Amino acid sequence: MCGIVGVIGPNPAAPLLLEALRRLEYRGYDSAGIATLVNGHIERRRAPGKLSSLAAVLERDPLCGTTGIGHTRWATHGAPTEGNAHPHGTARVSIVHNGIIENHAELRTMLERQGQEFFTETDTETVAQLVDLLLRRGASPVEAAGDALRQLEGAYALAMVFAGHPELMIGARRGAPLAVGFGDDAMYLGSDALALAPLTQRIAYLEDGDWTVLSRDGAAFFDARGQEVQREIRRTAITGAAVGRGNYRHFMEKELHEHPAVLGDTLHQMIDPGSCAVVLPELPFDLATLPAVTVSACGSAFYAAQVGRYWFEQLARLPTDGDVASEFRYRAPPMAKGGLGILVSQSGETADTLAALRYMRAQGQHVLSIVNVPESSMARESDAVLQTVAGPEIGVASTKAFTAQLAVLACLALAAGRARGTLSAAQEAAMTHALLEVPGRAAEILEHDAQIRRIAARVAASRDVLYLGRGSCFPIAMEGALKLKEISYIHAEGYAAGEMKHGPIALIDQAVPVIAIVPSGPLFEKTASNLQEAAARGGQVIVFSDAAGAEKLQGIADETVVLPAVDPFVAPILYAIPVQLLAYHVAVLKGTDVDQPRNLAKSVTVE
Repeated sequence: MCGIVGVIGPNPAAPLLLEALRRLEYRGYDSAGIATLVNGHIERRRAPGKLSSLAAVLERDPLCGTTGIGHTRWATHGAPTEGNAHPHGTARVSIVHNGIIENHAELRTMLERQGQEFFTETDTETVAQLVDLLLRRGASPVEAAGDALRQLEGAYALAMVFAGHPELMIGARRGAPLAVGFGDDAMYLGSDALALAPLTQRIAYLEDGDWTVLSRDGAAFFDARGQEVQREIRRTAITGAAVGRGNYRHFMEKELHEHPAVLGDTLHQMIDPGSCAVVLPELPFDLATLPAVTVSACGSAFYAAQVGRYWFEQLARLPTDGDVASEFRYRAPPMAKGGLGILVSQSGETADTLAALRYMRAQGQHVLSIVNVPESSMARESDAVLQTVAGPEIGVASTKAFTAQLAVLACLALAAGRARGTLSAAQEAAMTHALLEVPGRAAEILEHDAQIRRIAARVAASRDVLYLGRGSCFPIAMEGALKLKEISYIHAEGYAAGEMKHGPIALIDQAVPVIAIVPSGPLFEKTASNLQEAAARGGQVIVFSDAAGAEKLQGIADETVVLPAVDPFVAPILYAIPVQLLAYHVAVLKGTDVDQPRNLAKSVTVE
């Protein structure tokens, strides 16, 4: 969601802030702004829309000053207008904010009674006006910030600068990530290490409830009680190299074509090709004696977790429950002591998934996170971490991170099956060999790009689309439907194929494409029967299958994309690629903003 950056140093701040904000575009936003201290006074520039609009404002009306804060906003309270864009503030203080201040209405009423004048609809301005009131009453900036933070309720990351204090910045976090960067005669704040990577690789992460006071000389850290604490300075592996599209039209297209490399890198860190065996890092729990597994995640990551659920139960005979994190945390299920909670997230900062993690820990679970950002909050709060080696994923709709998550879950399920004695050595070797073939097969799938682009023209004209799958490919049907909704704005639903007759069949007519994920395997015939029923009602049947499946579906399918024949175990990983590619081409044909679709954010760090 919203991105925060801050700079205190010897060089002009505005260009550094703008470049850092560009590296945060992937989080999703609808307006942006920068404030700097100029001769002790706060000046700001803001613009609705893309960062190019803010850059144009700065070109016409530059900002000098070497201390400043910047922000990309994803609207919550108030429309995405220039007036509601961050930074917010008064003549005394300027603030940028990610999150939601839950008690903003009560605070606003109190502040207006005290004579504070508001100019926006945002909850963020409440924080600025509260700090301003305390400053007006004689508090120092550090005193005012500390007092204000104690009065806030909700989830937030904040950065503040103060008039007359050119070498002071205050940051705070509760429930939303914030990192401090240590430079040479300079200090930085950022929502994540990616924003700060061109500036420094020395990073300290605020823990939940922390706040920090920055000067050019360094940073002091305080916990929620106001006690000074130490926070470890780490060297991040994220580089400052520019993240570009290369020769691709969109980041999403580039990331789709990175599937083979990402799958190879992720699998090679977990599989010994010599012994053809999964080799996990040492885990602080015994897979052989776990009573149960619970998986939780949001969005595409939850669909990856659902595929993992099939694998854990089928390969390791390990009882596995799962729910989307936003429901799991409030369903508050009882959990067997000593069970394993698995959280899946690209960013490692998703608010609901973090809350699910904390609930699992409170229920006596071991906690393992599968994340793409090893320095993330989720990784730091887990007992164990398995990393997806996907690199930065800039497109809001997850692609390569999703298949990397599947690859990690597949390896973990094989390791569990071996530990629990439910897989023979020969079975493990065969399945591991199938996994090692996945990167090459993924490259073959991308060769169908032209055919999938042609099929996309059929789908782009539709109002509704139905996706069908069975078994471990049922979550892939839901992933395909989600991708189509996210970036093309076409209504789509993913269903278990066996459920079609329990309602969705009523929707099928000549105008409704039915997209089937149907690899050869034990469930093929039953899915083929469901497709026959769809065809009989005039549905446009579009099939993703292998050569054997395609032959059997002649006369039923209107369009067939013939994919490589693979072990059914790895089919979900590979079949995710063409459904994502189809959604991409549909979105391009419809002319939507593929990389930053409307209303969506890459990392949802508030409820």
